[in-house]
Amino acid sequence: MPQLRGSLDGLVFEKSDPEAIAARDDIECVFLAVPHGVAAEYAGPIARSGKQVIDCSADFRISDPAVYEEYYGQQHPDTDVLSQAVYVLPEIAKDGWMDASVFACPGCYPTSILVPLFPLISAKIIGTSGIVANSFSGVSGAGKQPSAAFAYCEVNESARAYGIPKHRHLSEIEEQLGQAGQGEVVLQFNPHLAPMNRGIITTITVPSSGASIEDLYYIWENWYGKRPYVHILPMDTRPESKYTIDTNRIDISAVKDERTGNFVITSAEDNLMKGLAGQAIQIMNLWQGWDETEGLTHA
Repeated sequence: MPQLRGSLDGLVFEKSDPEAIAARDDIECVFLAVPHGVAAEYAGPIARSGKQVIDCSADFRISDPAVYEEYYGQQHPDTDVLSQAVYVLPEIAKDGWMDASVFACPGCYPTSILVPLFPLISAKIIGTSGIVANSFSGVSGAGKQPSAAFAYCEVNESARAYGIPKHRHLSEIEEQLGQAGQGEVVLQFNPHLAPMNRGIITTITVPSSGASIEDLYYIWENWYGKRPYVHILPMDTRPESKYTIDTNRIDISAVKDERTGNFVITSAEDNLMKGLAGQAIQIMNLWQGWDETEGLTHA
């Protein structure tokens, strides 16, 4: 990347071989940024060598191999390693997650939905039915695949829904929300492609179950008040994707619609930072016992 000119002197690209990586004794942690299916081929040998693996694919985000096969159209490549892996969204991760050898880094859409909803479901401020999440992602969310559908002239000045009604990320969203303490969660997830390079904006509508907006903010403040990468905005302020670009931050806010009895919750994040790469660094920092913000805050 041109932005890195002059800063990579001395670094050498090596052949990407899982057995060779596993055999090295000068590496403690390996980041996997390869497609699903391929990631599992690397994670097994590396994890068995005693190294930590932070995987940015979908291979270890879903604990049930049958659900993985349903959503990704193939059998899971390594169910043994899957059984040892743990899903890590740092702000809601279970105690003891650092003892695992494989960490699954969440997807970008799930982060934008799990951060606002997980503590509310856990505290029973909201229920598990009637949840609708509408998300808009920049084109970089599709990766670098050479497809005409993501060419500039196709995306510019247009927005469209896709992956409805069963986008792949729905599987990890529902699984994680189901671990918040109220049992199975089924929600309507409607992803959209937006004409922007990067960023995610999500709007979630959910019945308030009689709770007040003050109740909601109280739970958020208790859960996230001391977390550096969740910014709780006032009720009269809506998150905007452009203000989170190049940061590892997610902004959230909410209002209560007294007419419908629904909470309307919004979130914004950079899909390439808090939505994946930045979050992977955050996981490593916490696992290593370093400051959570190490390498993630602009000087």
